[in-house]
Order: sequence, then structure tokens, then C-alpha cells
Amino acid sequence: MALLEVICLHEHDAKRAAEGGADRIELVGTMDDGGLAPSPELLARTLSAVDIPVRPMLRLDGGFRADPRHREEMLHLVRTYRDLGADGPALGFLDEATGVDVDTVMELSQGWPRWTFHRAIDNSLEPDKAWMQLLGFPGLDQVLTAGSPRGVGHGLDDLVARAEADPQVADLIMAGGGLRAEHVPWLYRAGIRAFHIGSPARPQGTWKAWVDPGLVRSWRDLLDRLAG
Repeated sequence: MALLEVICLHEHDAKRAAEGGADRIELVGTMDDGGLAPSPELLARTLSAVDIPVRPMLRLDGGFRADPRHREEMLHLVRTYRDLGADGPALGFLDEATGVDVDTVMELSQGWPRWTFHRAIDNSLEPDKAWMQLLGFPGLDQVLTAGSPRGVGHGLDDLVARAEADPQVADLIMAGGGLRAEHVPWLYRAGIRAFHIGSPARPQGTWKAWVDPGLVRSWRDLLDRLAG
């Protein structure tokens, strides 16, 4: 069975996503700069509202470099997320050479049995090297990727090729970022079983609208049909 993760901005979004058949929530405080960390209070309300796993975004500003001035704040936040009962963080940072910032990622993910590396991977200048680095992280069970910084529409061929070349990579890929329904069969046939949506779960694709359970259900039904 394929996994469907939905981006949510608050507990009301999360309840509606769960009603539509989402398997997991990625919780963000705002979609500014591609999604920033939710407050502990928002995470607590969301966890109380749904029975499905919630993964909060761990990112405090734009870009994919870890600002050393925010190190203690991020460490405090990730500990708080764990204490509240989050399923795992969604995080990802690149170093000066735009490879994976191994030290920062290891420090923030330490002790989590499950966590997501988010779309920082799509901005690496050496994606093959970055993927090799990711395969060594304990607890990593999902890599959110579009295959391109410009979205799945541009990265579809890369995602399919990576998944077909390495079953371990296929198991890690969660396709998202401009994902459309017509992409899904190609990705599914390549062995990808995790999918991530944001604006497609909202009327007219606008972040001003709450998640619509019916739109989420249409994606759930699509994945269930492919699973046959």
C-alpha cells in the first residue's frame, strides 16, 4: 500500500486530511520560503486532533544552509517535538559545497527512529554523491524529492531512473513538489510507494484554502487503484 502525506498548516487541515485518507501529516507553521517550522503549541494541537503520524518541518529560514546562530534553537525545537510525540522531523541541510551537511543532519536527527530528509536534496550540485551520503543515515525512512528544484514535472525522468536503478533508493523516495496525478503511475511502476501533496489537496490549489477531504480522497483512491 502506498503512503500519502499531506502538508498541513494547522490542526483543522490535519483533521480534514485524515478524513480524506491521508496516512501522515507534514506540519509547517507557514509556507513562506517553502515551509518553515511550526510552533510547539501548533504541533501539540495537531497531535491532539488526529490519530495519524505528524512530522513537523525543522527549518527556521529560507535556503538549505544551517545558520550556526540558530543551532541551539533548532536543537531545543527538535527535542520539544520529540517530547510532544511527533513521528519524526522533516529536515535537510546542505554544506558550502551543496553536498549534505552531514554533521548538522546527524546532530538534529540523532535518536529519532524515523525521519524525513526534505527537498534540500534537489538543490545539491552532486545529487549522486548526496544520495550516497543519505543512505548512511540511521533512522532515515523517507527522502522528499521532486528530482529537480523546479518540481516533479522537470524531475520525473530522474526519479524514475533512480528508483529503477536501486531498490533501496526507491524505498526511500517520497515524490513531491509539483506532483500531479498523471505523474503517479510512472513513479509507481518504478517502485516508488510514497507520495507527498500540498496545494493539490486544496480547492483551486491555493494555500488560502483549507485542505479538502474530497481532494485528498481522490489521491487516496488513485493510489489504492494502482495497488490493485
